[in-house]
Amino acid sequence: MSPLSFLFLTLTILLCSFHSFVDCNRLIQQTCKNCSETDPNINYQFCITSFQSDRRSHCAKNLYELGLVSIKLIRHNITDTNAQIKELLKKKKKLDPFVKECLDDCLDVYSDTFTTLREAIRDYRAKRYVDCNVKLSSVIDASTTCEDGFKQKDDAISPLTKRNKDVFQLSAIALSIVNMLNIDKLKGTL
Repeated sequence: MSPLSFLFLTLTILLCSFHSFVDCNRLIQQTCKNCSETDPNINYQFCITSFQSDRRSHCAKNLYELGLVSIKLIRHNITDTNAQIKELLKKKKKLDPFVKECLDDCLDVYSDTFTTLREAIRDYRAKRYVDCNVKLSSVIDASTTCEDGFKQKDDAISPLTKRNKDVFQLSAIALSIVNMLNIDKLKGTL
């Protein structure tokens, strides 16, 4: 291959990669804009940052693929949250008994969401968006249940507030996408 041909091939590959990145970035921005405009619980910048943190979203060609990434982001976040809860529970001697009880409850609630998320992904792939919506709603409930447990005692401080808010927002993003897809399905545009 001549140097000029190699240069031309390299430039073509770079331009195609850049074009793909721009299209994907546009998809993420438009999706996050739509989500944040229709749901006051979704922060536009959080949505953008969440998708940009996952390389799978950079390959998403359409809303359907981005929606699948959003559900997997929830699963990843819950996996990390479970690990953090287990680490906190290892410090039993340093934990207030009430906080320990709340952490145990959160661990139970979040552990149950793994099965729910697997089912949500199965429903999503089968385009059973109403069923997927129900399951994602229960994940939102898990995050609020966990956080609300700490509020039952005035001086208790949840060590999971940020994580619970993240699970809530990630779930709200996924729900918003599922609802957009369901509307398109009902209109017959999918």
